[in-house]
Amino acid sequence: MSEKRLCCAVIRINLDCNACCRKVRRILINMKEVETHVIEKKERKIIVCGQFRPSDIAVKLQKKMKRRVEILEIEDLSGGHGGEEEHYHHEQPYEPQHEYPADQVTTPLLC
Repeated sequence: MSEKRLCCAVIRINLDCNACCRKVRRILINMKEVETHVIEKKERKIIVCGQFRPSDIAVKLQKKMKRRVEILEIEDLSGGHGGEEEHYHHEQPYEPQHEYPADQVTTPLLC
């Protein structure tokens, strides 16, 4: 991914206190390429969406926060409008492992 594309990235960074969260928020707001972000302090994750390269965001956060940054997941949202081929992983539909007989299934009464 050499060019900037519309994507959503999940990044792990150690967030000790509310001041760390405020500093990360300030850094992300000042980045023009970031459209939206969510900071999850308890899970130590940041979800960032926008038109950027995830490695650029990780490097910038690492330099400004002086902490280790790890990219956990990248989701491409461009929808195939780039010149490159897109490879999507199609998940199989959910199939229950157990089948219950129709006479044993009950529905709750709604009063």
